[in-house]
Amino acid sequence: MVDFVPKHSAIYHGMVRHRRFTPRSHAFRYRVFMMYFDLDELDDVLAMSPWWSMKHWSFARFSRKDYFGNESLSIKQAVLSEVNSRLGLSLSGSVRMLTNCRYFGFIINPITIYYCFDEHEQLQAMLLEVTNTPWKEKIPYVLKCDPSDQMQRIQFNKAMHVSPFHPMEHFYDWRSNVPNKKLAVHMQNRELVGEQCVFDATLSLTRMTLTSSSMARVLFSYPVMTMKVAFGIYWQALKLWMKKVPFYSHPNSSSTTTK
Repeated sequence: MVDFVPKHSAIYHGMVRHRRFTPRSHAFRYRVFMMYFDLDELDDVLAMSPWWSMKHWSFARFSRKDYFGNESLSIKQAVLSEVNSRLGLSLSGSVRMLTNCRYFGFIINPITIYYCFDEHEQLQAMLLEVTNTPWKEKIPYVLKCDPSDQMQRIQFNKAMHVSPFHPMEHFYDWRSNVPNKKLAVHMQNRELVGEQCVFDATLSLTRMTLTSSSMARVLFSYPVMTMKVAFGIYWQALKLWMKKVPFYSHPNSSSTTTK
């Protein structure tokens, strides 16, 4: 166990809430924790606890293959390269990621957010790595931020099939703050025609100091979080199906949409 005090890395814990407004109302929420890693501190953070590892199986494992970019690059290199390619920004500051690790050998990571700062600690960009759980496809959305705003609001078109209960003809209305004592994300799915909000997801988290004891505490306070999230995804899907919410096949599927 290494005596290391992270400057930026932390644990965030709180609630996730999903709400559907049309064609049938539906809502649920559940408790979560997520890791917030400054990628320059990653090795030292993972060495703080015997229950966490990057190099071998552990109760909590950070595996390079689970995250953005070519595995021959570090995650920070891959993210900054993508930001430069998409936005033309050459950033030299920190990259901090909000994510889930592998817990007890399993991982469910619907979204990983990479916050990209400049050398003055100003948030310049975010890369959202979105995974559609049933199909295990991933897509990056790269968003330009306004460093003068504590709360970012950015709209962008949906580019990947995520849920069989949402069509592709949506855009996202994204709001998030710069992580501090609180971390907030609120995303709305809006129809391309008419801009009606049909769904929203909210992440409301509180910062917890990252120590060896807090790393153990959250791990064993949420011992089956990955399995709970996975079960919840399919359980809520069953509820939507029972409410006769329209079902949309994956665009690459040969099957037709049923309603």
